[in-house]
Amino acid sequence: MKKNLVKLTGFLACLLVFNFSAAQTTDQNVLPKWAFGGFVRPQNINPIISPDPNAKFLDPMSNKMIGWEANYTFNPAATIKDGKIVVLYRSEDKTGVEIGTRTSRIGYAESSDGLTFKRNASPVMFPENDSQKQFEWPGGCEDPRVAVTEKGTYVMFYTEWNRKVPRLGVATSTDLTTWIKNGPIFRKFYNGKFANIASKSASILTKLKDGRQVITKINGKYWMYWGESHVFAATSTNLLDWKPVVDNKGELKQLMSPRQGYFDSDLTECGPPAIMTRNGIILFYNGKNHPGQGGDKRFNGNSYCAGQALFSLTDPSKLIIRLNVPFLRPMEPFEKSGQYVNGTVFIEGMTYFNKKWFLYYGCADSRVGVAVFDPYKPAPPDPIPIL
Repeated sequence: MKKNLVKLTGFLACLLVFNFSAAQTTDQNVLPKWAFGGFVRPQNINPIISPDPNAKFLDPMSNKMIGWEANYTFNPAATIKDGKIVVLYRSEDKTGVEIGTRTSRIGYAESSDGLTFKRNASPVMFPENDSQKQFEWPGGCEDPRVAVTEKGTYVMFYTEWNRKVPRLGVATSTDLTTWIKNGPIFRKFYNGKFANIASKSASILTKLKDGRQVITKINGKYWMYWGESHVFAATSTNLLDWKPVVDNKGELKQLMSPRQGYFDSDLTECGPPAIMTRNGIILFYNGKNHPGQGGDKRFNGNSYCAGQALFSLTDPSKLIIRLNVPFLRPMEPFEKSGQYVNGTVFIEGMTYFNKKWFLYYGCADSRVGVAVFDPYKPAPPDPIPIL
């Protein structure tokens, strides 16, 4: 009898272990001390910005009233103005059949708590009859990143899209609603060698000063990371004209590239403004997972997840280390279904507000979400899927 009881107990123990293993679909994700996070999605808040088919404005290209944000709203920038968080988000109308074929404009939304937003009825940045017509018609203005100087000048980097070549453009403002466009940022250096290359995704260097996140210099110059397929860099003395960092052959210097077998195996695309910390410079970026053998099988092929990389304070072009798994990944239904069916948490806006970091991101190229990091009460990052 005792022998049979021992066998039965052993069988039940094995069964419990099997059931636990079968039910366990994620593993713990632990961040190093230098990294930010984890970021928590507030309950019953997301998505914070969704398309509005009722918003109309007079389009300068067609001279008609159109639904400028009727199709999708996504890929936001974020900053602080008058004690409120302002999110500048990309919107798409319904003039095309897929992403890249519609016209994009940039909308304005503000919030006193960073979670619930009031939106302007009209876009604040859009293709019009101005000096940038050749670069912005008919595709428009895409994917903004914004930061502010100590004196209160807001600087926006965005993609000028004429449906031929995407170019990084820059604009400035003192109120976030009226913008002065300065055009493509690489035209004045190297005899215009990099003026007409495809360029996207600029993350200017910032730091916390007296509780404010502001644009800063390093080694006497403004610094930015930029790029989609690789991470490149550029410097500036005036915030408008940017000199790409090149190697000894005069070609763009690759600071960071996709890694085979990781979540960033296909693309490493710069995210919100980089931040100077005591441990180094943190670049927040979007990693695209390769759909084939080169990707990380724990994440969807072609999905975009959020990563962090640490660069040197003495040499900002020197990569020290980066996360091997994302700190934020598509988990919620609105992050995994929409215009981009493979799943996206595309980070572009992050700002310091009430002693917390508010991160704003595009959800499946369709909506805008928010996640919050409290440095005084850090939460776990997104768990890692188990194969």
